[in-house]
Amino acid sequence: MSGPAGREPRRLTRWWRRRSLRTRLTVISATAIAVSVFLAFQVASELLDRELRGTVEEQLRADSRVLAADAERAGPARVRLPPYAGGGRLVRVVLPDGSVRTPAGQPPLPPVSEQAGRVARGLSADLMESDDSDEDGYLVFTLRAGDGAVQVARAADDTPVNRFGFGMLLIGLLCVAGGAVVGRAVARAGLTPIDRLTAAAVRVAHTRDLDAGIPDEGGGEIRRLIQSINEMLAALRDSRRAQRLLAEDAAHELKTPLTSLRLNVELLIRLDRRGTLDSALSAESRTRLLDDLGAQVAELGTLVAELTDLARGDVSDENTELLDLADVVGAAATRARSRVPDIEVALDVTSVWVSGRPAALERAVLNLIDNAGKWSPADRPVQVRLRAEGASAVLEVDDAGPGIDAADVPRVFDRFYRADSARALPGSGLGLSIVQRVVDAHGGRVTVARSARGGALLRVGLPAAAPPAPVARPTAGEDTTVA
Repeated sequence: MSGPAGREPRRLTRWWRRRSLRTRLTVISATAIAVSVFLAFQVASELLDRELRGTVEEQLRADSRVLAADAERAGPARVRLPPYAGGGRLVRVVLPDGSVRTPAGQPPLPPVSEQAGRVARGLSADLMESDDSDEDGYLVFTLRAGDGAVQVARAADDTPVNRFGFGMLLIGLLCVAGGAVVGRAVARAGLTPIDRLTAAAVRVAHTRDLDAGIPDEGGGEIRRLIQSINEMLAALRDSRRAQRLLAEDAAHELKTPLTSLRLNVELLIRLDRRGTLDSALSAESRTRLLDDLGAQVAELGTLVAELTDLARGDVSDENTELLDLADVVGAAATRARSRVPDIEVALDVTSVWVSGRPAALERAVLNLIDNAGKWSPADRPVQVRLRAEGASAVLEVDDAGPGIDAADVPRVFDRFYRADSARALPGSGLGLSIVQRVVDAHGGRVTVARSARGGALLRVGLPAAAPPAPVARPTAGEDTTVA
């Protein structure tokens, strides 16, 4: 459990996070100035104190040398000490026995220290010492003179340092207040592009107008942020346009089969209500009509599945895995034969490993085979070849049909595009578009050419992968029991 001491930092952190960016910048700038002024005060006070102390020490040495010269001529015990006239300087003569002589009327000095006594006895050199035992305190310099010593002292005066500190405090408060004002102004000026960016983003969110770009202004990080948001808006605009085109194309493509299906169903309902269904339609006509209805329903199912697959784009729950593309091609060929028994598929595949999504790749191969099966004559099979070429897995699907006109090649992978010669054939025009999307998602490329048999040759190249390491199998007689 965390006590009150642990809750305080969290409370302060929450308070800080709730502050606006302007407030944070203002507080940070004011704090930085306050810390700078405090450090400058500490350094300046220390330098001033040392300078004043050095000046006092030099004065004490000079005064002690004058007094020591008089004491050496007359002797420490007989040297004349004039009466104390006031002021900050105090003098004293220390005799070898430890007794002292002071001018008449002079305030008492602190007792002679042991080190000063050693100087008076000639056992030590001159001595500079400070006495902070009372409120005033003294700085005392002891100098050997004859058979004794002289001392000159001054009361420690902190008034200049205190005055300097008070001045620095006032300056610091003014600097902190000015820093807060300047920080607020700088934050307001620096965040103006952010405000405009926020207003533009809110306007886009409210109006749903993705064409309203955000003006590119400012520099550095602000400009990169604006450019990133404009790129995001452009991507959303393209996505919305693609969705609208897909919906419009889907509505157009669904209209024809739905109209045909509705007319046929209405015909059956009308004849059934009149009770003339058996007399109006022969058994052969009914069979043909029902077959037509079944084909239209199947075509609608295929179109809806392809629209769903295409609308999902690259979004897929399927995981990428290492797989043998030959197995995928074989499964797609089996599905193609079961869906359209008239399609004959001739396989010439070798094992090539790729990294990809099995279901998506199988759908792409199935679409290639279905497309080739529409054009290839019944007595000439669709040829499917798979081989490795360098670092690529190459899949080729060709048919013996009339081929693709040169004018149709640039648009053969467009959604819902169907050549004039393909209008009478079943299909939605989405199969090859799905193929290209799957191949692009796997880092490959799909191209169209003319096959040696005169038909279309669709060629898919995918990056090959290293096959998995073989699993070691136990040799004969080896114990494989797991304990």
